[in-house]
Amino acid sequence: MDAFSANKAKTQFGDMLLKAQFVPIQINKNGNPVAVGISIDEYENIEALKLRSLQSRAAQIEANIRVNNTVDGEVFFNELESGQYD
Repeated sequence: MDAFSANKAKTQFGDMLLKAQFVPIQINKNGNPVAVGISIDEYENIEALKLRSLQSRAAQIEANIRVNNTVDGEVFFNELESGQYD
């Protein structure tokens, strides 16, 4: 992944945009990564993947509810707070 300092990203914004169409561009501020510039196609692919993941989770939850594969909320939160799912 190419990297630009925040200052370089500002002064060479056009170049950064051109590169970001092909490879992700890491933007660093004070030597620390703070952002990544990516193409719109890559962004849309990521968003579509997130949506499919959420839809899959929702479908699994609905299936569990239909077959009464659920747990009491209070029991779950007690287990969660006790660290059972860490």
